[in-house]
Amino acid sequence: MPSHQAIDAILQQATDSAAVPGVVALAASREGLLYEGAFGKRSLPDGAPMTLDTVFWIASMTKAVTSVAALQLVERGKLALDAPLAELLPYLGEAQVLDGFAADGTPMLRPARTKITLRHLLTHTAGFTNDIWNADAGRYMQQAGVPRSSSGLKIALRMPLVTDPGTRWDYSIATDWVGQAIEAASGLPIDVYFAEHLFGPLGMVDSGFMTTEEQRSRQTLRHQRAADGTLTAIPLETRPRPEFFAGGGGLHSTGPDYLTFVRMLLGGGTLDGAQVLRPETVALMGQNQIGELTAGVMQTARPDLSNDVDFFPGMTQRWGLGFLINTEASATGRRAGSLAWAGLGNTYYWIDSTAGVTGLIMMQILPFADHEAVDLYRRFETAVYGLLAAG
Repeated sequence: MPSHQAIDAILQQATDSAAVPGVVALAASREGLLYEGAFGKRSLPDGAPMTLDTVFWIASMTKAVTSVAALQLVERGKLALDAPLAELLPYLGEAQVLDGFAADGTPMLRPARTKITLRHLLTHTAGFTNDIWNADAGRYMQQAGVPRSSSGLKIALRMPLVTDPGTRWDYSIATDWVGQAIEAASGLPIDVYFAEHLFGPLGMVDSGFMTTEEQRSRQTLRHQRAADGTLTAIPLETRPRPEFFAGGGGLHSTGPDYLTFVRMLLGGGTLDGAQVLRPETVALMGQNQIGELTAGVMQTARPDLSNDVDFFPGMTQRWGLGFLINTEASATGRRAGSLAWAGLGNTYYWIDSTAGVTGLIMMQILPFADHEAVDLYRRFETAVYGLLAAG
């Protein structure tokens, strides 16, 4: 049976061999911590050692946090899952569907046939997409002069739809719009809302959209994987406060902080006496919300930023209110109906309510779905289930 030392060896070997520059990994049951470890370096070739309190850009792991915040407002009657959001966010009533391009390259747009709701946004069925996995979106952005949402400019949100709401799952900028809905419904900037209603109550002291000088001293660099497999560190940028904070991908956090968040979800919305969601709301988040639509498979249009994505080849995958759902048990030990997602820099988590275990593994490598990172994720997860079985 795998032991703590065996997991240490798996992670140590990956960094010693330079398969990944550095890694932080943690896992917990409902009773408490199962494993924690940090190996390798924060940056290649000679950066500081990776530590548990290393700060990561968690990118789309932000989406789960934003989804929880939105559902808090649903519980309080300030947002509704199935009401059109156009009254709160007028652009969502104006967004048109991109039906291709004319011979001269002009985008062809038509009105959407359905009104966008919060449920659409939370399930990536609103019709929005992302240029990393949709070439037409990239072409539109280039022609219309629309920047990526990572620019922090609000104009980046004013993208057309690529399908009518409710008709297809497309991984997208939709959760950025959920962030805008949170601000409009609560009257608070999203960073303040998160601090007051999530990070504060849960004691997540190192999570936020803007890093302090002290946190930057603990931050790991992103690394770009070249075609030959080599890794090169990308210098850390210090950016000014953006026009909007991206609810879909703007957070920084640490392994222990994010483990606190997923442990709260594993606990049905409560951790260490702090309740941030009702148990029935957490249960709803974990139920299939897209019917017979399929989720989770994404073909890259930007190989520099992402490889093709399909974490469960051949398996039907669904989406809840913020999470990917595997409909069958996986080879790692993960039970059917578990929840998961990830961040562009190769940070990953899963929540298995049936087995009563949650875990995460964090690296900083581009492109996403890096083969070495995904392989390490799977080996770590498999070892955690072995640890769980060993008692």
